[in-house]
Amino acid sequence: MDLAALVFSSGWASGVNAYATVGVLGLLARFTETSIVPDAFARTDVLVVAGVMFLVEFVVDKIPWLDSVWDGISTVVRPTVGAWVAWHLAGDSSGVDQALLTALGGSTALASHGVKSGVRLAVNTSPEPFSNGIVSTTEDIGVITIVSLAVAHPWWALSITASLLIAGAATVILLWKTISRARRRRRESNA
Repeated sequence: MDLAALVFSSGWASGVNAYATVGVLGLLARFTETSIVPDAFARTDVLVVAGVMFLVEFVVDKIPWLDSVWDGISTVVRPTVGAWVAWHLAGDSSGVDQALLTALGGSTALASHGVKSGVRLAVNTSPEPFSNGIVSTTEDIGVITIVSLAVAHPWWALSITASLLIAGAATVILLWKTISRARRRRRESNA
């Protein structure tokens, strides 16, 4: 059961920042005594690609509207990486269990990616330039923290990520309702 909690949490993290998720898992596999993270994550080529792509995303994610374009492209990448991570974590599980865990990781990544994209679109409507950087940096720190916590304490990480997913979905709905009302009032006052 710890494996399902780890897969859910790493899926959530992959939906927010897939490259940080793979990179942190790789670093933990390479430099700690953890046995839960497969050696595939610690390969040099995997760490280099994850590191380079993390740096690209780190920069792009701070630029208003460009971050939303990047999120659009990442709609395919993040859930795929979430499923790939889950598949590797499930490793020796039976075929059915591995398939279910892979689906869990991919679908959790898709859900958290949807929340992230929705929040970022709402943040982009803000006229000041600093909110993108603050939100992006908070996401990066959150992913690194959650992945590290998930390896050490999967159930704590599951509790946190499930709460974040629910709160994030509620926030996206609230933000979009607020933005839609403001736009409607603006159109009515201009008419």
